[in-house]
Amino acid sequence: MESRLLSERSSVFERADPYAVSDYVNQHVGSHCIRLPTSGHPQASLNHRQFASLDLCRISYGGSVRVTSPALETIYHLQILLGGHCLWRGHKQEHYFAPGELLLINPDDPVDLTYSDDCEKFILKLPATLLESICDEQRWLRPSQGVRFLENRYRLEDLEGFVNLLAMVCQEAEASELQLPRVQEHFAQIVGSKLLTLMKTNVSRESLSSQTASFERILDYIDNNLKQDICTEVLAQQARMSLRSFYALFERHVGTTPKNYIRQKKLERIRACLSDPSCNVRSVTELALDYGFLHLGRFSESYRLQFGELPSDTLKRRG
Repeated sequence: MESRLLSERSSVFERADPYAVSDYVNQHVGSHCIRLPTSGHPQASLNHRQFASLDLCRISYGGSVRVTSPALETIYHLQILLGGHCLWRGHKQEHYFAPGELLLINPDDPVDLTYSDDCEKFILKLPATLLESICDEQRWLRPSQGVRFLENRYRLEDLEGFVNLLAMVCQEAEASELQLPRVQEHFAQIVGSKLLTLMKTNVSRESLSSQTASFERILDYIDNNLKQDICTEVLAQQARMSLRSFYALFERHVGTTPKNYIRQKKLERIRACLSDPSCNVRSVTELALDYGFLHLGRFSESYRLQFGELPSDTLKRRG
């Protein structure tokens, strides 16, 4: 596997100053800080290729190094451990990655990694805009706050065909000095699509615009995503309807606007939680915020108008 993911043809640094390698990574792969041991003189190596909107990187620091970053913000990092081991800290967990394991870092995930002396990684950087464009082109439903991978850790052997695809991309990146942007972009789209289909995400790949699409499926999507910021405009776009037609559809079927319907369903879900003794509710405020009601005064008034009582009264009544 190791020899197939960027060869010496892509070498940028060989047995170099780790800080020089880190500066290059900051420019091309993602912002981070490194912390090296106080003793010794580790020598770092890096291979790198830019390929359409992707960055392909193979890196080793030659010593035990801690890599941290608050968040990657607009990019995803896919990191495959090729050799040594790497300690990942995140989400109140720790995991030692072994060769053949893969770490997926979302744009809002903080980065905290410690490399062993012999650690070597392959890193694939994907811009958030690539995954968003794939979802839009396929008419897949994605939450308005962005695509998120729900699991961070995988084994390559569990991702059928993915390492072969990466090897093909690396080979294509190194194959010729004559680069064909459209071909490269097709490869990038395939890589992104493969990730979205192989891994668990918050994307619904069932298109609202397929032949079997129905108003009921739109309602099901809303019902399954009430804690999300559901954007009416995005729903209409992905259902391949004009905003006017989308509003007319809701008026015809439920007698109100999409925004009002979504708000009503959020309030109904909150009422069900407040009424259910088995539902762990620490406070009305916390529950309201969970469902996106940021102005608590307006939330209480909307709740009262819909149900004839304040949310605190509902909570008190369940005992």
